[in-house]
Amino acid sequence: MQRTDPRYSHFIQILREELVPAMGCTEPIAIAYGAAKARAVLGKLPDRVQVEASGNIIKNVKSVVVPNTGGLKGIEAAAAAGIVAGQADRILEVISEVSDAQKQAICDYLASCDIRVSPSPNDIVFDIILTLQAGEDTVRLRICDYHTNIVLIEHNGSVLLDNGRISEQAEGLTDRSCLSVEAILDFASTCDLEDVRDLVERQAQYNYAIAQEGLENDWGANIGSVLRDCYGTDIKTRARYMAAAGSDARMSGCEMPVIIVSGSGNQGITASVPVIEYAKHLGVSHETMLRAVLLSDLLTIHMKTGIGRLSAYCGAVSAGCAAGAAVAYLHGGGLREIAHTLVNAVAIVSGMICDGAKPSCAAKIASAVDAGLLGYYMFKSGQQFRGGEGIVTKGVEATIRNIGRLGRLGMHETDREILRIMTNQ
Repeated sequence: MQRTDPRYSHFIQILREELVPAMGCTEPIAIAYGAAKARAVLGKLPDRVQVEASGNIIKNVKSVVVPNTGGLKGIEAAAAAGIVAGQADRILEVISEVSDAQKQAICDYLASCDIRVSPSPNDIVFDIILTLQAGEDTVRLRICDYHTNIVLIEHNGSVLLDNGRISEQAEGLTDRSCLSVEAILDFASTCDLEDVRDLVERQAQYNYAIAQEGLENDWGANIGSVLRDCYGTDIKTRARYMAAAGSDARMSGCEMPVIIVSGSGNQGITASVPVIEYAKHLGVSHETMLRAVLLSDLLTIHMKTGIGRLSAYCGAVSAGCAAGAAVAYLHGGGLREIAHTLVNAVAIVSGMICDGAKPSCAAKIASAVDAGLLGYYMFKSGQQFRGGEGIVTKGVEATIRNIGRLGRLGMHETDREILRIMTNQ
């Protein structure tokens, strides 16, 4: 793809919007970011805090450790961390620098402040409304549609910012309709790497580092090390256990940053770490490895766009299938191999539910990567799933559209039921 192609700049802008650093699960970090921003506007420590959150936010914050809090979980902990120790200018790294004294202050604040959590008063999938009060002073801040999208700030009734509610399809981001499997492969194979090197190099460095941390130390359910110790160390297993290990660490409060994809650190890890592991195994050039990770990232974004940021459809599925397609690319595969890998993979594992961020995400990542690899090895063996079989339709783009429909529409009620189960309703 030439720089003169209008899609070229769009692809680069999409990558710059997506491949951003975050420390900790992005939903609690979004709450911490909003709380830190609201606290800065309030100008003092609030004595009352109200957090209104949509169901998917509640689901994804409930069971995950908030980094730099000494192991605390939940919406209250995320809000307190942002208020007490957050640096709003660091955005999704808002609580990346917290002293021991601040960690104790977060605990003390939780014990003394009235922090209340309730469902948001609408049906928006991604919605966070924070109200901070100190005496007669009040700040109200709203984040909507994606993690850093502050659409409203009010101070004592005066509107300081009002961007309106951005629709979920547009998401206030670069239009993703330019993405297709064919165009993504063209871009990843031919773009000037200097235009994206800083983004992809950082992703490879950060995400592989947290995978190594997850494998070497005791995090969560230790899915990565269980896979290694019980399944062996061949490349197919290594790709799975390294990705799982990164999630082991991240879901349990590891204070290391990751580069996210589609708003998710788990997806950022899944899209990159198995590809890096295969690139090392195959002995390809560093440039080829970067192009393969770039391919995996963009395929993940493309498949996730139709589903939406948050859903009952596990996001690791898209990233694991994309990683399998990138492995096909590392083996010299072109559009045909990549398209069939994707179709085979999503036919295997689509429908795996998202029941919030927690240690079992690592096991789901391992399953998603396994499906991606099986999708490739099926095609290599002359096997495939065909149009008309289940949700598979003739053509990779048509099948991807089916996945979007399944995740966004078909699993809408599933999402509500999962939340009712998780909150004992």
